[in-house]
Amino acid sequence: MKIVLLESLGIAEKELDQFAQKLKAEGHEFCAYEKNTDEDVQIERAKDADVIMIANMPLSGKVIRSCPSLKYIDVAFTGVDHVAMDYCRERGILVSNCAGYSNTAVPELVFGMELSLYRSIVACNQAVREGKDKTGLIGLELEGKKFGIIGMGAIGTRTAQLAAAFGCQVYGYNRSPKSPDGVIMTDMETLLKECDIVSLHVPLTEQTKGLIGEEQLRLMKPGAVLINTARGPVVDSNALAAALEEGRLAGAAGDVFETEPPVSPEHPLLQAPNLLATPHVAFATKEALYKRAVIVFENISGYLEGRPQNVM
Repeated sequence: MKIVLLESLGIAEKELDQFAQKLKAEGHEFCAYEKNTDEDVQIERAKDADVIMIANMPLSGKVIRSCPSLKYIDVAFTGVDHVAMDYCRERGILVSNCAGYSNTAVPELVFGMELSLYRSIVACNQAVREGKDKTGLIGLELEGKKFGIIGMGAIGTRTAQLAAAFGCQVYGYNRSPKSPDGVIMTDMETLLKECDIVSLHVPLTEQTKGLIGEEQLRLMKPGAVLINTARGPVVDSNALAAALEEGRLAGAAGDVFETEPPVSPEHPLLQAPNLLATPHVAFATKEALYKRAVIVFENISGYLEGRPQNVM
């Protein structure tokens, strides 16, 4: 089979070669390319592929339609909302994701963001460089705060464990019933009203698009903080920008937006005060990217051996 990797997995070339060698030894053709979002370039590279591998680069129906031999798409990412899934279902193309690789990386960034907001770390750094003191930079402690998590999957559960380690009272909401240790499970309205910090950990689906809009933001406590490391469209950016502008929230942090970075400087959230932004790096640690490569090549092996795994 011809296996085409259409974008980098973020690992060293030597490591990629080691993963690819097993496939080549089994008689498969393996081609790897750097990311190019031009669909015509993607088509030229993948037109004869039996298997396509991508990370978070969009893969459109146009590209998929232009690959008549395509049978399997291996996505080196947790979410697959950037893949034309409806067309894949119509054609019977299997799609696997790469769950689990960022279960440590994402929660750690959540707390990096939260501590930065509570302790004004960016502003403190700037104050020192400008020869200023701590005036106006008195922070808050995490201990004793109510920490709410919307989406109690693996990442949400790990976030809850870290919150508990900081001495927070942890609240959780999940659409399907779950009972994680040490978490007060409740409905979303109660969580939003009660919690000082709300962290989002849901996939992007038709049900979660716009999950946090003006109505939900108005339920949040005055002075609360919202953190989104899930998917950008889960939050109404205009509504969140308004909540920050009006001072209803003390701050917010976003690692994700409606589109992949670079984000336009005119984006409403980038005009809002007390917004900490990162360019979709929550998953991007050296350790997580290597774990991801292991999983994505295990997906390939499973498919080739007739036992596909992580199928969406």
